[in-house]
Amino acid sequence: MMPPSLLLRCLGAALACLVLPLHAAPYIPTDGKQVVERLPSRLDPVQRDLLRLRAELHKTPNDVKLASTLAQRYIEQARLEGDPRYLGYAEAALAPWWKLASPPEQVLVLRATVRQSTHQFQEALADLDQAVKRDTDNVQAWLTRATVQMITGDFAAAKASCMRLYSRAPQLVVQTCLSNIANVSGQGPASYQQLAAALAAQRDTTPAIRVWVATLLGEMAARAGDNAGADRYFRQALAVDQADSYLLAAYSDFLLDQGRAQEVARLLKDKTRADALLLRYALALHALRADGAAAQVDALRARFDAAMLRGDTVHQREQARFELALRNDPALAVKLAMLNWDVQKEPADFRILADAAAASGDALARAMVVNWLKHSGLQDKTVEPALRRLKVAA
Repeated sequence: MMPPSLLLRCLGAALACLVLPLHAAPYIPTDGKQVVERLPSRLDPVQRDLLRLRAELHKTPNDVKLASTLAQRYIEQARLEGDPRYLGYAEAALAPWWKLASPPEQVLVLRATVRQSTHQFQEALADLDQAVKRDTDNVQAWLTRATVQMITGDFAAAKASCMRLYSRAPQLVVQTCLSNIANVSGQGPASYQQLAAALAAQRDTTPAIRVWVATLLGEMAARAGDNAGADRYFRQALAVDQADSYLLAAYSDFLLDQGRAQEVARLLKDKTRADALLLRYALALHALRADGAAAQVDALRARFDAAMLRGDTVHQREQARFELALRNDPALAVKLAMLNWDVQKEPADFRILADAAAASGDALARAMVVNWLKHSGLQDKTVEPALRRLKVAA
């Protein structure tokens, strides 16, 4: 069974939920005409289709097939827009089975995906373990399992999950799963070249898989210092899908590193509904010293306030970056980066940890950086400036 586009593109993905400092106060606009948020139009074909599915499910709330279809659509929309509220809608669609110890198999995988996205990693793994015991051919479950294991730094287990995709998924999917893990665990250049060759040899893959692979190759190229290759792969992905929030964030990070803030401002100007993209847009305007930079920082602050009111503690990585780069508070940034590191260990998490450690001089954060380099063997050119400031060998 082929995984849907969300699960085929979820390795390394993260929803753009920003976390508030506990002392933040609710944001109150000073002008009644100020636009705080633009909601999706009900005339949008995607929103109309979601409304239709929700109406059908309202009539038959115990239809597990229909509920799973709607939940999957919500999860895909959360991935596309970077809006975590869709995950709550997915959970609501699955409400009749959500708290069951042994729900239907399709609910197990969907529940695991939602739990992964909200950093409930152990609960997600428990669901996935149960799913693959029931059906060893469940590609979605194996791929999601590899994702969770990689995010939490269990590379051996993640590789084992990828290996279970052999004969069950297309070869390019298997190679991408394995290369993505190898790339962050000591085999950077080799895994990058292997995946690049695999994509070049695959002419008839689906658009969803092509975007997934090209995005990962863009990130791998950036870590390898192949800036021309990174730009090429990110553009290849954008040529297929210009709305994917993860792709837009990854490409924006690359452009910001290259001093191409003006391109980021153009790319994201009309795409700031997702918190992660608003952060990159604000970073670009800040780098350009544009007049609108302060307003975007205020908008981010407003979203932090809303997250605090929700009790949202997901993606402290994004807030750490905000505090470090836009509020010049390295002490708070390093605290958030270390809290985030306790939960997830992707390259972006490592980078903000290293950046915050270098800016703050925090000894514990520096020790975390040193320990991870020894454990993982990560090879990443983008983090080398911070390592030099920390006097740590790459």
